This record gives sequence, C-alpha cells and structure tokens, in this order.
Amino acid sequence: MPNPHARLAAALLCMSTPLPAFAQTTSPPAKAQETPLTMVAALHTAFGEHHARAVHTKGTILEGSFTPAPEAKSLTREPIFAGGTVPVIARFSLFAGLPDLPDNDDGASPAGFAVKMIAPDGDDFDIEANQHGNFIVATFDEFALFLRALGAAGKGDNAPLGAFLGSHPKAKAFLESRTYPASFSTAVYFGVNALKFTNAAGKSTFVRYRFVPKAGETYLSPEARKSAGPAYLGDDLRKRIAAGPIEFGLYAQVAGPGDVVDDPSTAWPDTRRLVKLGSFRLDHLPADPEAAQKSLLFLPGQVHPGVAPADPMLVMRNTAYPISLGQRQ
Repeated sequence: MPNPHARLAAALLCMSTPLPAFAQTTSPPAKAQETPLTMVAALHTAFGEHHARAVHTKGTILEGSFTPAPEAKSLTREPIFAGGTVPVIARFSLFAGLPDLPDNDDGASPAGFAVKMIAPDGDDFDIEANQHGNFIVATFDEFALFLRALGAAGKGDNAPLGAFLGSHPKAKAFLESRTYPASFSTAVYFGVNALKFTNAAGKSTFVRYRFVPKAGETYLSPEARKSAGPAYLGDDLRKRIAAGPIEFGLYAQVAGPGDVVDDPSTAWPDTRRLVKLGSFRLDHLPADPEAAQKSLLFLPGQVHPGVAPADPMLVMRNTAYPISLGQRQ
C-alpha cells in the first residue's frame, strides 16, 4: 500500500510545478452534481480512509470561554451575542485529511480553527474558519473535482490536477499563496462563507467571520517551517496553555456594495468594516482529549435567531460533517 505521506507529497509537488502547456487551454470538466455523501467520498479519494475526520484530521482541542461584545447586538439578535460569558470548545487543525501528518508538511496549510459556544438554551453556536482569506474554489462541486484530481496526482497521474489548476486560476493562486503560522495562536482565521445577520430592529447585513489573535500574527519562512519539527504546532499550544490563556477577538466583516455572498473563493476588500462580536479565552485542555476528538461535531451552517447561511456551501458542509462523524466512530 502506498505511503500516504508520499502520496500527498507527490500531489503537493505537482501543485507547485509549472503546469504543462495543455493545461492552460483545457476546458473545465463538466460540472458535477455533488451530494454530502459524494463530497465525503471525494475527501477519502484525496487522503484515504482513516476512521477519523475526513479533512482537517490532525488537531488539538482546547476549552475556555466566550464573552460577547456590546456592539454585536447592532448586527444580530442571536442570544449568544447578547448574553453573558459562555463555555467554549475549540479545535485548531492542519488542513489535509491524514491523522499523522507532520505539522511542517506542505499539506498542513491552510490551518483551521473551529469553535463551539455552549449556549444556555442548548442551541450551541458553531463557527469554522481557515487561515486564508478565501477558499480554494467557489462551489462545493468544484471542491470535489479538485479533491479527485489531488487523489489522482497522489497515485502518479498529474494530468487531472494540471488540467484543473489550468482552468481554475484562483485555485492555483490560492495554493501558491499559502502561509504557515509560527503558532496556531498567532494566525488570523477567516470564515470564508458568508452569513446573513439580522438585528432586533429587523435590519439585515451580510457578514464573514474573522478571528484575530491577541498575541499578534507570526508566520514562518519556508526554511524555518521545514526545520520546525513534525509536532511544532501542537507542542507550542500545550506549552502556551500551561503558561497562560490563548485569546482571540471575533469580528464580523461587513459586506459592502458589490461583494458576493455565494463565492467563497473571492475575498472581500480589507477596507470593509469590522464589527467586534466578542472575545475567546482558551485556558485548558479537555479532560479526555481522545474522546473529545472522536465525538466533537461542528455545524457552522445551522440557522439561529438572527443568523442564517447566505453561501450555499455552508448548507452542504452542515450536512456532510455528520456523515464524516458517523464514519469515525
């Protein structure tokens, strides 16, 4: 059986290699009609089946609290942003779907950050974000096509991936612009899927989430990353949490005129207004980290009072994740 790291490394090498001339003129593949089940299967095609999360497989869970900011109520009537401090379960993760992926591997980026705010009324509020200002493609269907092409490249057939990147310049630019954090706690994380917020007065606004680290941003050069070690991100989190809390501010980036809400591959301008929604303070590990990894499920596309998904990809993600949860039990 091929070594999964070798397979992934070969695919990632193909991503950074100049595309063959034919790829620049190859027509995009016919649009697929993906379902949550076929998406999970596509993830397994790219990364293999491990009875673990299908993607963002390797990660570290922390617990702490969330305190809403007063200005959050100007955007949404959701109770989690209007009440007091609530408990939080958070998970930092590497991108690729390999449970033993080295932290310094090319496939580790974009890193992920997900939070579950434990609501007093049982309507827990989940957010998932990536350490990149936009997503690799615009649609669920395109992502499945990319994953299948990545799986083929891992088996030595680079043509599908070359053709895909040749017909998807945004995806190629995404892969070439990835950064790698010095610490999970010193990266900005972006919620690339838009939501519709509605406040108590009935005014609606489109937003995307953004997590900003209190410790500031620090990223590694390619040379520093390769020498950082295969567990540097997880080890750093455990050291930091032993010394003090890890803190993030949660913001809503407010859409402006012309900003698209159904294309996560297009970032909104940095000049758009940011409204603070609250603050996270993560200060301890879960009592049973292994059990938490197995059972923790995030549903970022759930509808809440004053919050609804605006990007169709959120709805599909919300239905694909429970399938992956069942497969890892």
